[in-house]
Amino acid sequence: MDTQEEMIEELEAAEVADQGLSIESLAAERDQLVDQLQRSVAEFQNYRRRQDADRLRLREIATQDVMRSVLPLVDDLQRAIAAIPEADRETGLAAGITAIERKFLGILERNGVTPVGGVGESFDPALHEAVATDESGVQTHIVEVYQTGYRQGDIVLRPAMVKVGQETIFNA
Repeated sequence: MDTQEEMIEELEAAEVADQGLSIESLAAERDQLVDQLQRSVAEFQNYRRRQDADRLRLREIATQDVMRSVLPLVDDLQRAIAAIPEADRETGLAAGITAIERKFLGILERNGVTPVGGVGESFDPALHEAVATDESGVQTHIVEVYQTGYRQGDIVLRPAMVKVGQETIFNA
């Protein structure tokens, strides 16, 4: 019987050893799968962030294109208002044109579009296009604006067309 008991004990010991190896291999496999899952979740989060950023960038580009197409309309309205004789400024037609211009300017403002190129500003070739200069020979500031420029955030939608000259012109 001793041999039979010894054999049973050896079999039980072998089973326990097999289960130990099995548990260790299962734990290693589990750890590997958990690591894979964590990487997949992180990759998906990165993908989602990239997609959100791409969508935002596309929306900004589309908005910039629409705003660029509105700028000539604003220019035309401003020229029409400037062409109205002073005596006719109180008519319904003049008031209507002025109201339409304000609506367009409001649309631009709500979309973050701001004008650039005011008289007296320092000349910046990134924002302004010099189409004329005064006789002074020193071109550091804007002395006349031919066409207002616009920017949306850091993007220049249209540079201002300006005449540049000396700053002292404004102090006189």
